[in-house]
Amino acid sequence: MTHPQQGAAPPATSTMPAVPSQAVPAPPRRTAFAEGVDQLRAAATTEPGRLRLIGAVLALLVVAFGAVTAWQMTDRSNAADDVVHSSQPLSAGAADIYRSLADANTAASSGFLSGGQEPAATTARYERDIQTAAAKLVTAAASTEPGSPSADTIAKLNKLLPEYKGLIERARANNRQGFPVGGAYLRAANETMQQEMLPAAQDLYTKENQRLRSDYAGATPYPWFAIVLGVLALAALGWAQRRHYLRTNRVLNQGLVAATAACAVVLLWLVVGHSVARAGLDSSYDHGVRSLNVLHDARIASLNARGNENLTLVSRGAETKKLSDGTVEDAYDYAFQQDMKTLSAGLTQAESLADDQAGKQPVTAATGNMKVWQQRHKQARTADDEGDYQAALNKIIGSKADQPTGECFDSVDANLAKALDHEENEFKKAAGDGRDAMTGLPAGSAALAVLGAAGALLGIGRRLSEYR
Repeated sequence: MTHPQQGAAPPATSTMPAVPSQAVPAPPRRTAFAEGVDQLRAAATTEPGRLRLIGAVLALLVVAFGAVTAWQMTDRSNAADDVVHSSQPLSAGAADIYRSLADANTAASSGFLSGGQEPAATTARYERDIQTAAAKLVTAAASTEPGSPSADTIAKLNKLLPEYKGLIERARANNRQGFPVGGAYLRAANETMQQEMLPAAQDLYTKENQRLRSDYAGATPYPWFAIVLGVLALAALGWAQRRHYLRTNRVLNQGLVAATAACAVVLLWLVVGHSVARAGLDSSYDHGVRSLNVLHDARIASLNARGNENLTLVSRGAETKKLSDGTVEDAYDYAFQQDMKTLSAGLTQAESLADDQAGKQPVTAATGNMKVWQQRHKQARTADDEGDYQAALNKIIGSKADQPTGECFDSVDANLAKALDHEENEFKKAAGDGRDAMTGLPAGSAALAVLGAAGALLGIGRRLSEYR
């Protein structure tokens, strides 16, 4: 045996450089959404998982259908309620403001023509018109947003009204004393009314009509979003029941049938209820609002015509207008002729819009009164042009024996008021029927949708119980 020598060096061993260890990268962290998708995918590979997914989708569709129906019909119901109780009454109120101001101006000029001692009835009419205008302005201000254009218009009218009354009182005081300057004050008051107050009242009337049209636009469109969701919900429920039949050979699933019935009732209620409401609101606009607007404009034209007719005698040719053909006419008589043209056109349109005899009869009567008015006005102008001022005055504000134009004006105004009352009632009935057709629909659709979703879940749950 060979032994290594003592003191000999140990055999050399080769050393390799150490290889650094490499860290294994951690898998990327997955989002909760991705994990949820994987869980759904895994669940969908089994029939119970698929059933749970189908039940969730059905319940979500039914609840979404009910929620959207309740939301859209609440908006339309509120807009229809605003049409009946807010915007239309405010539009009519704005027209009353204009009418009251124009009638007050007419009464003031009629009283001035009567001489120093005004008839008590004329003074009472003037005061009543001023009070009506002031009260209507308060109502309009309470229903208008602060800082809005309508609020600014109302503030302007509230400022001008006492200024106008002051000018009328000065005209009266001077007229009673026989001072000619009274006519100048009356013309100044009329200028304030015609150039500032009535345009402002017309602007307010226009703005309120725009609000009314906006409310109609919010109440009448079909709720297509809700209708589409309803059709989708019914289609999904039908598919689920067909799938159930193909896999189990069972014709009915009570829960799914209940859900289908609830959705069908909501969809039918939605379509029929809104269609009836839309028809009522459209009718209220076509046969109510349009006629009311035309009648209001015709009544305003008659008031303006009467005021200008009176001022023709008050001014005695002091105000003239040069026409395009070079001829010169009395400014107030020219305005009277234009107002009568507007009145004639308005009465013609109002008669065509009236849909029953009760609506046509007062308009027809007003048309006849207008024609007689025009004939008597010509007689008054002939007398005035011939220098017979008293005969002209009698033909304008005289007694009944004189057959004055004031008698015709009163008849036109009374018949137009009667027509307005009839159309107002027609509007209220049609718009009220339209609003009532949507009563209970928002709450009812929400309740039925909850029942439908519960039925869908119970129907799927019954099927799931077979796998336990």
